[in-house]
Amino acid sequence: MRDRRAPSRLPTRLSRLTSRRRRPLAVLWLLLLVVAGWQAAPLPGLLSGGGWYVPGSGSAVAAERLTDGFDGRGATSLTLVIEDTRHRAGDPAFEARVRDAAGAVLGDDTLRASGGYGYTTLTGDRARTAFLGDDARTALVRVGSELDDGTARRLLPGIQDKLSRQYEPQGLRVSLVSQAALWGEVNHLSERGLILAELVTLPLILLVLLLLFRSVAAALAALLVGVSSVVFALAVLALIARQTELSVFVQNAATMLGLGVGVDYSLFMIMRFKSELPTGGGPLSREDRERALARTLRTSGETVVASGITIVAAMSTLFLVDLSVIQSMALGAVVVVAFSVLTSVLLLPVLLHLLGSRIEWGRIGRRTARTARSGGGWVAVTHAVMRRPVLFLVVGVAALTALALPALRLDTFTPDARVVPADAAVRQGYDAVRDEFGVGSAAPVQVVVESRVPLHTRSDAEVAKLLRFHDSVAALPGVVRTDSAIGTLREAGRDRPFAVLAAPDRLPADARGTVRHFVSADGRTLLIEVVGGDTASSGPVRDLLTSVRAEAAGFAAGGGGWSIDVGGETAEGVDANKVIEDRLVPVIATMLAVIYLLLLLTFRSLFLPLKAIAMNLLSVGATYGVLVLVFQDGLGGGLFGFDVDGHLTNFVPVLLVTLLFSLSTDYEVFLLSRVREDHLATGDDIGSVARGMSATMPLISGAAVLMVAVFAAFAFTGILPMQQLGLGMALAIALDATVIRLLIVPASMRLMSRWNWWLPGREHSPGPTHVPEPAQATEMAGMERTTHK
Repeated sequence: MRDRRAPSRLPTRLSRLTSRRRRPLAVLWLLLLVVAGWQAAPLPGLLSGGGWYVPGSGSAVAAERLTDGFDGRGATSLTLVIEDTRHRAGDPAFEARVRDAAGAVLGDDTLRASGGYGYTTLTGDRARTAFLGDDARTALVRVGSELDDGTARRLLPGIQDKLSRQYEPQGLRVSLVSQAALWGEVNHLSERGLILAELVTLPLILLVLLLLFRSVAAALAALLVGVSSVVFALAVLALIARQTELSVFVQNAATMLGLGVGVDYSLFMIMRFKSELPTGGGPLSREDRERALARTLRTSGETVVASGITIVAAMSTLFLVDLSVIQSMALGAVVVVAFSVLTSVLLLPVLLHLLGSRIEWGRIGRRTARTARSGGGWVAVTHAVMRRPVLFLVVGVAALTALALPALRLDTFTPDARVVPADAAVRQGYDAVRDEFGVGSAAPVQVVVESRVPLHTRSDAEVAKLLRFHDSVAALPGVVRTDSAIGTLREAGRDRPFAVLAAPDRLPADARGTVRHFVSADGRTLLIEVVGGDTASSGPVRDLLTSVRAEAAGFAAGGGGWSIDVGGETAEGVDANKVIEDRLVPVIATMLAVIYLLLLLTFRSLFLPLKAIAMNLLSVGATYGVLVLVFQDGLGGGLFGFDVDGHLTNFVPVLLVTLLFSLSTDYEVFLLSRVREDHLATGDDIGSVARGMSATMPLISGAAVLMVAVFAAFAFTGILPMQQLGLGMALAIALDATVIRLLIVPASMRLMSRWNWWLPGREHSPGPTHVPEPAQATEMAGMERTTHK
């Protein structure tokens, strides 16, 4: 069966345009690259560590209500942790040194502290003891700041560095601990990790390209296209980040994906261009270059566009998840892939016209005949598989299924301070709070009770109801203690504890400080902090959160104008997990439908898209299984240098499923487009598979090596969420290029035979169904180039 459709004229016109305007277009390219680089430079400072709150959720509302009206809290709330390695509490030197450090923080003009509450602001020994660690060396002060969250994340790392330089030589560890401080440090580490990953990745990419192209010019051209894609994408993201919140992870994700996809696309384009050049060895005319590039755009160019559209469509389904951190990364992926396509089909042709036959400049090794590169080895492998398709299909599926089994234990949660290295100041402060004040003290469950009228105007019955709620929460299993103003208020007015809120200035200084820290200035909002016995992400604390929310729902259901929201780090993670879980099925269903329709239109086949989806599900399952073994169980954890916390970052699985489907479909498009091209020319159902494999597998395997190198570099140099994402993508690409592409694809296509290309309503020409001998297949693979010319 032959394709009788007239070829599109667009590739020819684009080839002629870029040929005649190649020098002005090249200058324009370089100017745009410089401007984009300048525009992209401020991006790290514009990104936010936020994006984990689900809009309208209990955790988001609770966090919002605590930003104003409380002493020691503010638009940004921090815990100042001061550790004295030379003196203990009771020593005058300890008191003086702690007060000096606290005063420096509260008086810092950059921090814009709005107040403090803790060891240095209280006077009574009993009150201060609650803010002194078990080692009698660690003191805490709660600090409120007027800085908004985004600004705080940008400025806190610099403030922390200044404090560390000033006090560490004196034997004091002064740490600012909060979500803003943590994500400010994550931003800083991401920037540093990105530079390190690029230093590792770019030489690796260049080395692999040199081995694939065997010429310096071709390798540099492909690398230039990949880097251009990333720079243009980061410039656009910087513009967007000035208008809306983008996650700190977007820069790493866009760079990682852009380098992999951008270089991959240019690899396929350049290889096809080189194969289309005349073989005479003489100088090339403009017509020769235009003809070769037009053929390249008509074949590999159209495949690049189809692949890019598939990836963009698949990643766009993540916008269904109402979580800013995921939508940010989806946006980064969409933008960088779009620019990878544009640079490959619009800017790369300019470079190819400029180079022409000089694409072979800097030749490495001996020049080999093109027929020698026809892929005879791949043909032999393909035939070995296609002779025993059932055996190899069973082996491949069984291997992936075995790897996927640990995925049944997959558990996810939001990252905590353990995502940063143990020597980071924010991590040291977090560990000190955990060790000296109890594990749960670092991230208590926050119960925010709001009354429609001031608390001191409530009736005795309503106050008694609130006190019973507090006591029932304090008595829940797993509660170590509750911190609030209720104990202080009960001491001040046993019969009517909230009556003293009518004139809080009459309270003793320490009691007044406690009340103002836990009760809002208008007297309508009360905070109860519930401290559990484990980390925020642990099962027992999640169970405790469920119990607290059940008690809160029962209390609010009684009416009376009470509103209760439960927040804190655990609540934030649980709410984020829920929205991801709720949207996971719609995301995957929409993505599969989109991919199926795009592949259906690309291949004009009913069953090939189904086969591709089934294979991708196997690959994703196997990848999840390995990630569980490494990051939940700690298998090989020392190699990556992370702390095992028993779960994956919650955005990693949902992001991986879309990325892996996209990239696996990417290879499927490249392979099957070439198989279909041969099938349309010959009508050979089975021989076209062997010839398509021989023509594309050297490129696909090389492209896979490139992507694995890029993603693995981020797995070893990034922070924990990027390590999980990088390792997952590297592993999935490796599995796709080996088990799936070498075993499952040819075996399944051999079994499906003529059904590969079946489409209702289309006349089917059976064609040959025998498997050619390896020698015949090699000969046909060599003839295939002549056929298409």
